[in-house]
Amino acid sequence: MLSASELADRLARDAEAVCRHYLSAGRRAGNYWIVGDVANSKGRSLYVYLFGPRAGRWTDAATGQYGDLLDLVRETCGLVDFRDVADEARHFLSLPQSEPASSRRGGAPDYPPVEKPAAERARRLFAMTQPLAGTLADTYLRERGILQASTHAALGFHPSCYYRDLGSSRTTSYPALIAAVTDPYGQITGVHRTWLDPGGEGKAKVEDPRRALGGLLGNAVRLRFPINGPVPLMVAGEGLETILSLSHVMPGLPMAAALTANHLAAFSPPARCLRLYIAGDADAAGRHGIEGLSRRAQALGILPLVLAPELGDFNEDLRWLGPDRLTANLRAQLVPEDAMAYLPV
Repeated sequence: MLSASELADRLARDAEAVCRHYLSAGRRAGNYWIVGDVANSKGRSLYVYLFGPRAGRWTDAATGQYGDLLDLVRETCGLVDFRDVADEARHFLSLPQSEPASSRRGGAPDYPPVEKPAAERARRLFAMTQPLAGTLADTYLRERGILQASTHAALGFHPSCYYRDLGSSRTTSYPALIAAVTDPYGQITGVHRTWLDPGGEGKAKVEDPRRALGGLLGNAVRLRFPINGPVPLMVAGEGLETILSLSHVMPGLPMAAALTANHLAAFSPPARCLRLYIAGDADAAGRHGIEGLSRRAQALGILPLVLAPELGDFNEDLRWLGPDRLTANLRAQLVPEDAMAYLPV
């Protein structure tokens, strides 16, 4: 039976055929296959190398996701267990390989398109989580100064979440903090995973212990959002722990973590929002996210106001300066009536 790395290599030999099957909404452009995202949307964000030493490797410039064709099969088919991913790859490799559609009249795809979106896998994964309270994920966040994380319905704990090393293709499992990414209507479109060290020593000792999947564009991990109610005032930021840190000292304020600077710039504020506080990280990417979301908010008639940390981000402020210092810094930046309503005296 082929190993994960061998399966990935076999898929890479027919990279264009794989793309035509699983990313049928895309097209070939020179040595690349171009498509919108792993959900097989139209667009140009995701590109797959078709030839050469990097054949089969892909990157989504909008989300930062990347991997090989085995990861692509997993994402497009909405699969959770590696056994199912391997079975799907073996099934594809057993199909008769036709000549590429680009060389045939009419350009029809070689295989019927795959219809399962990545969001399906995200919903299945979040449904498998357990409540956060008392888990290793709760302990991890408490060690980072975030004491009330278990009150957020958007967070869950998975005791053995599948992880695949993209360099070696080795597969294993680690406990993980799972955060649900939702659209403006509360539907789960993706998840954010933080793999944890089983011995309680912070994040798992892997190359990339944080990964997001599913439909992130315009969506976010939402905390304290009312169900079907107006959100006249809220905070949006980049990182999950940044937003959880702010929620720790302002627990009554709706907040959203967009997860990356690019997605922060593309976040869709709720209807009837009047003031939008944007929590920025103190780096170039953070400034890009702030500027992009500020322009979007102004175009919608929403007043954007920037919240700046004293250190690198608000979790560093919470951990190293303490909640009282963080509260004082926020009080100086909030509109006075908001400070009175949402910050402790």
